[in-house]
Amino acid sequence: MVAAVSPPGAAGAATIIASFHGTHCASPSRAAAPRPRYHGGTCCFAAKPTPAAAVASEPGQDQDLDDEGGVLSAANGADATPSTRKKRRARKGKRSAAALQQEAAEEEARRKAEEEEAAAKKKKAEEESRAASLDLDEVMAVSPVGLGRRSRQLFDEVWRKFSRLGQMSSASATEALAEAEQAVLSRGGPMCEFTVPGAQDTTVLVVGATSRIGRIVVRKLMLRGYNVKALVRRDDAEVIDMLPRSVDIAVGDVGDPLAVQSAVSGCSKIIYCATARSTITGDLNRVDNQGVRNVSKAFQDYYNEMAQLRAGKSSKSKLLIAKFKSAKSLKGWEVNQGSYFPNAYASGSSFDEGIDASFEFSEGGQAVFAGFVFTRGGYVEISKRLSLPLGSTLDRYDGLLLSVGGNGRSYVVILETGPLADTSQSKKYFARMTTKVGFCRVRVPFSAFRPVKPEDPPLDPFLVHTFTIRFEPKRQRPGDGTQGATDPRNFELILEYIKALPTGQETDFILVSCTGSGIEPNRREQVLKAKKAGEDALRRSGLGYTIVRPGPLQEEPGGQRALIFDQGNRISQAISCADVADICVKALHDSTARNKSFDVCYEYVSEEGNELYELVAHLPDKANNYLTPALSVLEKNT
Repeated sequence: MVAAVSPPGAAGAATIIASFHGTHCASPSRAAAPRPRYHGGTCCFAAKPTPAAAVASEPGQDQDLDDEGGVLSAANGADATPSTRKKRRARKGKRSAAALQQEAAEEEARRKAEEEEAAAKKKKAEEESRAASLDLDEVMAVSPVGLGRRSRQLFDEVWRKFSRLGQMSSASATEALAEAEQAVLSRGGPMCEFTVPGAQDTTVLVVGATSRIGRIVVRKLMLRGYNVKALVRRDDAEVIDMLPRSVDIAVGDVGDPLAVQSAVSGCSKIIYCATARSTITGDLNRVDNQGVRNVSKAFQDYYNEMAQLRAGKSSKSKLLIAKFKSAKSLKGWEVNQGSYFPNAYASGSSFDEGIDASFEFSEGGQAVFAGFVFTRGGYVEISKRLSLPLGSTLDRYDGLLLSVGGNGRSYVVILETGPLADTSQSKKYFARMTTKVGFCRVRVPFSAFRPVKPEDPPLDPFLVHTFTIRFEPKRQRPGDGTQGATDPRNFELILEYIKALPTGQETDFILVSCTGSGIEPNRREQVLKAKKAGEDALRRSGLGYTIVRPGPLQEEPGGQRALIFDQGNRISQAISCADVADICVKALHDSTARNKSFDVCYEYVSEEGNELYELVAHLPDKANNYLTPALSVLEKNT
């Protein structure tokens, strides 16, 4: 048997053992000349040990190998003595150890070279990856052009995802898209500069979403994160293409109360941008007047319904103070008369014969306060101690709303405050109201009340305990009601109800009206009449309102010129549609915009000598809210 053991440290070493076929294969007499022998078709070789086949062993390993049955010698020749064999083995062991050390050193050098090469490749790959993933600050420092391109790509990606929200048919795809969209917003994407806190919980109904202003309003709302619902008359392809795909579209006409009720469902605020397409009286009344009435009424009814489902009261509900529906409802009301001149009795005529008034429930089912005042300086009034529901106080409300009818006279509303036990300490506050021929609703805000005595403090609605309506002939102005046909000293006032208007911090309904400038003279009166009727209906609805009257509209970018905010129909300059849309969006959460009507146009310089008022100009800028300082100087409840 021939054994070959690889030196220590050599990789992949193996032990090769030739097959053993009897002791006669390696006889002592034929050890010097190896020759093949044949034994039953099997060939064996016997040879002297060569250096490649020598056994390299450490001292003390010979016995171990012998114990395993391995033959370390190539042949058992008789002429080889043990001492000679030992010396030869020692020399061969020394040479083998040196070779092994050299091979081990070479192997170690190769291993280190491979490790250094792998480390160099890894470092190069990391540098390439770092260069390919530069952050935004590095890009800005390197190439502003590249930064702008990257920002536009991000914005386009977000807008594309937003526009696809309405067409996702797969639930998994919708969830994945929502997660991606939330990730973009949470990491400070390009929309974070415009996003309004809490906008995702606010649904805004845009009436007239395809108008010149409405289309811009929709996109500004979406850019700020609002949920947008659009009310359009048609749902054909041309209309659908005007709006982003993620907008919830409701089809209907503002003149149809049922369609409007369906549209306002689920909405938190309303922006009314619709306008009549023709000057036909029917179209003007349907869109600019009746449409505003329908939308405002449906909006209040929706909130009242939601409040009933919660077993509570809507924050937009009015407080009923008095409702005249039967003769019993007149209980507690007193009719009084008097004169501002104490010496009225000094004349020869009788005082009682110059004044007559009554407050009765007629056969037609109406509460009528009527009579005449012929006495100089005389007046008549009806009054009642207020009895509000438990837990209700007038300081939680913004003013009074009266539904009245009659012959169109002017009246004085008086509120009395102070302790009920001591009327001598009571303070009176008054505000004037004008009615129309027929029925109308009159809004009287608490801010309009003035003290009878100038030294008294402003009105505190919490302390009000008595309500009074007074008629004074001397206060009737030329042109009031039908004074050309009847004596102004005669009056008739039909009362339906008296309610308190709810207060609030933000506006509920934004109406885009017009100033009348830029409209053809032959149609201006008709347009303004319908617009004014719609504005009046919104003011009397009890909703928090903001009425925007822009000048002639122009199709140009917004934010380029300063704006003028004014009251009194004194402006005539134009304004961009984009600026008007921006005002509407900013007014949604601006407390100074609640219950205000104002005109707006581009800044201009008045001619010398014609400066009738001080203009308030502010430059629109997305970095600041220019609307608050502009509206803070304007009058409320106008």
